[in-house]
Amino acid sequence: MTLTVWAWLALGAYTIHICEEYFFNWRDWARAVIRLPVTWADFGVVNGAVIVLGIVQAELAGSLTLIPLIYSALLLINATFFHVGPFLKTRGRFSPGLISAVILFYPIAIGTYREATLQGALGLGTLLGSIVGGALLMAMPIAFLKLRDRPYFRQS
Repeated sequence: MTLTVWAWLALGAYTIHICEEYFFNWRDWARAVIRLPVTWADFGVVNGAVIVLGIVQAELAGSLTLIPLIYSALLLINATFFHVGPFLKTRGRFSPGLISAVILFYPIAIGTYREATLQGALGLGTLLGSIVGGALLMAMPIAFLKLRDRPYFRQS
């Protein structure tokens, strides 16, 4: 498969992941388990942005290898630190999104990195850039959630 195919699969997987999180009440889980002050509106905005980014990365996959790799790193980070890790830490408490993270995110992200390797496009710089980019994308909404209640950022 090409990087473009893997990139579109990643977007499809993320769409399924969002549905799983929504229907199994990720918001209440996130508030209780990882202490994120998230609302359903926050969930919708962030995941809407993730879908737009998914379309962008799929469209650019043929010409900018780093972009779908950043998205794949986002999948790996999300799966590991926001689903599998908390599931293990809580000794088996279900994390909404866990099923799609394990069944879809890991294989698709690994497939994307493998394809980039086969194309000779995955050097150390690209690998590190993708990890840093994915981590920044994952951290951004969390940082915004935590900063928005500080006096400097309040708009009232």
